[in-house]
Amino acid sequence: MNARAAIHLNAIGLYAVSLVLLLGFFYQLVRHELPCPLCLLQRVAFAALAVGPILNIRRGPRPSHYGMSLLAALVGVMVAVRQVMLHILPGNPGYGTAVLGLHYYTWSALIFVFAMVLIGLVLQFDRQFEPDPAAPPPPAFARYAVWLVILAVAANVVATFLECGPTLCAEDPVRYELLQGR
Repeated sequence: MNARAAIHLNAIGLYAVSLVLLLGFFYQLVRHELPCPLCLLQRVAFAALAVGPILNIRRGPRPSHYGMSLLAALVGVMVAVRQVMLHILPGNPGYGTAVLGLHYYTWSALIFVFAMVLIGLVLQFDRQFEPDPAAPPPPAFARYAVWLVILAVAANVVATFLECGPTLCAEDPVRYELLQGR
C-alpha cells in the first residue's frame, strides 16, 4: 500500500468516526438522550482517534500518527468497557436506547477494538511511509473527511458545554444546564 492508498483509508476512517459522533449527537438532540460523563469520555476518545488520520492526511502517513490513534482507541475501549461493566447485571436496562440490540457504549467498545485491529493491520504496510516528493495534495474526498470530523467534534463540544456548563457534568443528566432558567 502506498501513501495515496493510505490517505484514502484514513479518510474512510474519518468518515466512520464522524458517523459515530453524529449518531450519538442525533440521539442526544432528536431522542433527548443526554450523554452521561462516561459517554462524553468515549466521544473525547473518538475525537482523539481522529487525530492520527487527520495528521496522516495533512502531513503524510507516519507510524507516530497511527500510534496516537492506537492510544486513543485503547483509552476509549477502557472507558467503554467500564460502562459496559456498570450495566452488565441481569435486569439492568442500561443507559440510553439500544441500537440493534446493543447500547452506544457497547458499540463504542466494539468499534474501538475494531479500530485497534485495523490500525495494527495498516501499520504492516511499510511502503506508505516512504517519502514521495512528487506526492499530490490530498484529494477532496480526504479534505472533506477532515472538515466533517472537525465539525462533528465542534458540535459535540458546544452541546457538552450547554449540557454541563463550566462545572462537572451530572451523573444522570436530564437537562441542558445552560439552557435552563435558574
